[in-house]
Amino acid sequence: MIDVITRVNDTINGLVWGWPALILLGCTGIIMTVMTKFFQVTHWGHWWHNTLGAIFRDKHVTGHTQDKTISQFQSLCTALAATVGTGNIVGVAGAIATGGPGAVFWMWIIAFFGMMTNYSENVLGILYRRKDGHGEWHGGAMYYLRDGLGAKKNCKQIGAVLAILFSIFCLLASFGIGNMSQVNSMVSNVNNAFGIPKPAVGVFLVLAVGLVVIGGLKRVAMVTERLVPFMVIIYFLGAIIIIIMHFAKIPAIFAAIFKGAFSLKAVAGGGFGAGLALAMKMGFKRGVFSNEAGLGSSVMVHSSSNVKEPVRQGMWGIFEVFADTIIVCTLTAIVLLSSGAIDLGNGVADEAILESIGGSSNLMSYAFGQAFGRVGSGFIAIAILLFAYSTVLGWSHYGTTAIRYLFGEKGVWPYRIFFVLLVFGGSVMEAQLAWDISDTFNGLMMIPNLIGVLVLSPQVMECTRNYVDRIIHKKTGIEPMLSLFDDVQKVQAEALAADPSEDEQ
Repeated sequence: MIDVITRVNDTINGLVWGWPALILLGCTGIIMTVMTKFFQVTHWGHWWHNTLGAIFRDKHVTGHTQDKTISQFQSLCTALAATVGTGNIVGVAGAIATGGPGAVFWMWIIAFFGMMTNYSENVLGILYRRKDGHGEWHGGAMYYLRDGLGAKKNCKQIGAVLAILFSIFCLLASFGIGNMSQVNSMVSNVNNAFGIPKPAVGVFLVLAVGLVVIGGLKRVAMVTERLVPFMVIIYFLGAIIIIIMHFAKIPAIFAAIFKGAFSLKAVAGGGFGAGLALAMKMGFKRGVFSNEAGLGSSVMVHSSSNVKEPVRQGMWGIFEVFADTIIVCTLTAIVLLSSGAIDLGNGVADEAILESIGGSSNLMSYAFGQAFGRVGSGFIAIAILLFAYSTVLGWSHYGTTAIRYLFGEKGVWPYRIFFVLLVFGGSVMEAQLAWDISDTFNGLMMIPNLIGVLVLSPQVMECTRNYVDRIIHKKTGIEPMLSLFDDVQKVQAEALAADPSEDEQ
């Protein structure tokens, strides 16, 4: 059975992660960057001031809500919980071990343009979200595919079908990227560092995940807003210490990254130039696995925010990709490349080291162990445990959103129970297969979402221009663009007029 699953997955994976899909991913980011006039660069200070800077000064960002909505900070932490996971540690290590140091450069490139893909998803998510009878916002790619793309001439059926397909792919992805691969990495590293049997770790994780997931989005958000800042800061400090210890290697590390990014050498199974293609492909795949820009995933939690301005939530999407890939993944890459496990001269992983530690999934454990001994290996095991645990919590909401769209409220509880039980399955699954399945589900989600983003890109551009003119350029007499539904637009505009402080930051 495993062999059959592997063969089927390899076939699908080759299609969804072939060059046409990667070109679609990259071109979408480039198009949205151009259409928003390089917003992530030209308005750097503004989005930084209204994301990280706002956390320390604006009650609208961090204040807990009394209704079913969550705060902007909670939506960020829940989204980061889903993105800052094992992809930042195990995924980066795997990308470098397979594609060489050059894969890091292509992670940066896909992240730079992915900032505006993620921004666009969030803007569309707010523009097309709806409140249910309980006062909870629901939004995501399935909604702007159905109500946005579906509203185009002769596209109603296409929009509806793509919305259903996206929901199905998201549901499957929640079991892969959001569950099995994360759990598999957790139990592998805990077993490697502490010798605790994998089934025992799996049982513990079933309980730890179940206690939070069963409580729904509000409970997930309350846990992630405390867990995410703590784990990112701790990991950041540990990585910085190692980088300082190997400061003399920094020039050689960056030289290897840039040299490897454009290497035309032949690699196994390919001819001249295959090294460049492999580095680019691994950088793109693992970059998207890490920051999820283009998947349409994080927009499902961003749409639950209490924000009124779509562009403000879009800016959180920019920050999310920046923090995840430009900061966390880069730190991981530098630490790994300073460990000696990768030959900086030819960019090849040391096979003896890989064999002794049980594969690339344990490379960061090796790197931290080289610096701090057994304490370092234990540290990275705990870091992966926290990162992956938070990812499982975040993705539980994405899967819940998909199941709710497909089957209504009656599907939510069965999904949550199955999701929690599947945690144990991930703990005993073959590691490589878990990652390969996750890659496939990522690609399947990506395609319908990117079609929606591209078709609706004029609305993102219009909403961005509306915000820039009103808020940044201080032009008067312009009606805010808050929703594409007249009834929601009216309510949100009245709320913004009653409390204009959101637009005064």
